[in-house]
Amino acid sequence: MTTNRRLAAVTPPGAGLEETLDREGWTVLPGLVDAATCDSLAALYDAPTGFRSHVHMARHGFGRGEYRYFAYPLPPFVEALRAMLYARLAPIANRWHDRMGMEARFPADHAAFLARCHAAGQRRPTPLLLQYGPGDYNCLHQDLYGTHVFPLQVAVLLSEPDTDFSGGEFVLTEQRPRMQSRAAVVPLTKGDAVVFAVNVRPVKGSRGDYRVAMRHGVSAIRAGQRRTLGVIFHDAT
Repeated sequence: MTTNRRLAAVTPPGAGLEETLDREGWTVLPGLVDAATCDSLAALYDAPTGFRSHVHMARHGFGRGEYRYFAYPLPPFVEALRAMLYARLAPIANRWHDRMGMEARFPADHAAFLARCHAAGQRRPTPLLLQYGPGDYNCLHQDLYGTHVFPLQVAVLLSEPDTDFSGGEFVLTEQRPRMQSRAAVVPLTKGDAVVFAVNVRPVKGSRGDYRVAMRHGVSAIRAGQRRTLGVIFHDAT
């Protein structure tokens, strides 16, 4: 199937996206990517070319497992999906920044935002494939990478839970001011995507909006292999 046909089969994020993101700081896009495309993307992990770096998490204290950042040019489907999702999320990102009193605003077109990143020295592409095996996990973290940070990102599960792997739940934590942290375990099946806050998000309080910080990670894999596509909209220094 061609890239255009695969992207045409992608279900665009619906009207409930904004409401759920405002309430929880994350939301699931069920069946965003079809199973055949998931398999094609997952198979790219073993390709000898097309990546700019290969990271083994244990060497850096990030957890266990590994991931590979794509090089430019990105695979056509990944590039098109990144642009499509950005266009849908940019109005939400702008509204979040307005509520949090943050100056930066985001253009409607992803290419324009990337031009801003590149002008500031953030030129390294950030979409990536992640791979986990038995005992692997990803510590709670934030994907910031530079001065220009788009406040939302997306992860697409490319493997089938309870068939390809067990364990490996996607986990989010929210650090609320003067309160204990709140955790969420996000239910995903193959082809589902989770949209979530990169760093901080606005929450409505009795005295107006305030900021809460969020982190994300993956719990330990018990068996099998789990592969994921990460779509980050800002590039890295």
